[in-house]
This record gives sequence, C-alpha cells and structure tokens, in this order.
Amino acid sequence: MGNDHQTKLCKHCKTEIPKAAKVCPNCRKKQGGVLKWIVIVLIALAIIFAISGGSGDDSPKKVENNVANDSQPAVKDSETEEVQQEETIFQVGETAELNGVKVTMTDYLESTGSDYNKPTDGNVFILAEFEIENGTDKEMTVSSMMSFEAYADDYALNYSVSALIEKGGSNQLDGTIAAGKKMKGTIGYEVPADWKNVEIHFTDDVWSNNKFKFEITK
Repeated sequence: MGNDHQTKLCKHCKTEIPKAAKVCPNCRKKQGGVLKWIVIVLIALAIIFAISGGSGDDSPKKVENNVANDSQPAVKDSETEEVQQEETIFQVGETAELNGVKVTMTDYLESTGSDYNKPTDGNVFILAEFEIENGTDKEMTVSSMMSFEAYADDYALNYSVSALIEKGGSNQLDGTIAAGKKMKGTIGYEVPADWKNVEIHFTDDVWSNNKFKFEITK
C-alpha cells in the first residue's frame, strides 16, 4: 500500500485526514506545529533580552565635585570611566550617584561625649554627616534606623541615640525628600576607641537594591 493512503488525525478537530495534508479538509486549520515552536522560541528570547537589558548598572558612580586643576595631567575619558566603574566604596567628601540619587558623606566627627552623655568605657561616638539629593521623580523616605547600616572593623554597629545628642545643631536623617530636593543631617554610632575603619551603607529605599557604601579610616 502506498503512502498516498496513509492518514492521520487532525490536530484540531480530530478528523481522519491524509497524512500529507497541511490543511484539514474538515476544519480548514493548518496542521504544521512548527509555528507554535517558533513563537515559543521568540517569546523566550524576548524574555532573556529583557532581563539582560533591563538589569542596568547597579553600582554607584563617583561624581566629581571639584574643578580640575590645570596643573594636573588630563585623564582620558575612558580611564576616568574605568575608575568610576571599579569604585564601590566612597570616602569623605566624595559623591556617589545611582539611578538619579546622589549621596555625599560631607564630614565626620569623633567624640568622647560630654559631661552628662558619654559612651561606654573604651568606646567613642562617631557622627557622620550626609547630604542626600533626590534626583528622581518620586518622593524618598529616609530613616536613620532603616536606611543605614554600619560596621566598625567589619563588626556590625547599632544606631546610637546617645551619639546623636552630640550632633549639635545638625538635623537627624529622618523624613521625606521630595523629587528634586535635598536632605542634610547626621547619623551616629558608638564604636571601639581603637577603631581603624568604619563603613556606613545607605539604601535609598527599604525595598531597593541601590546601596551606597562610604568609608571612614583613621
């Protein structure tokens, strides 16, 4: 018996039709399954492209605050870009920028406290002053307890209310920053007197992955 008499079931209406038929004589629907797989492959490629293209650069970049000195040799743009991409921890006076948010640790102070407000024996207060600029189109909420985490020589630190008593006239870093506006204030910690390195991490939103890392070294 020749191949001309072989049959198959329609993929749609299940009618018996010639095996070579590309269109069902009964329901008039195409029998080829290739299109379905092409669509699946295209959708998968689109998802992969969206993930890889939408991830973006999640590392803060350094913003140059000072005017370049004419006596210093010029740095090529490519070299500057490479340095900025590699830098992940910022120092006092440096501004980090990520997704429209700029953060600067403008200054810090080490204090042994005052007559009626002293740290635990063997400890000192560290007061770090920050300026945060909201360059996004949404309001930002900043919390001294929720937005910041700190480490002294790799040991986690707790937010210190006692340290903030020594902040003088500086504002506390709590509240909201409207789109296009800034906030300036102080965060305080109690650290061992022999500390060598303090890291302070700021997250611009409780649910965000955008983390700015600043470092104070003796």
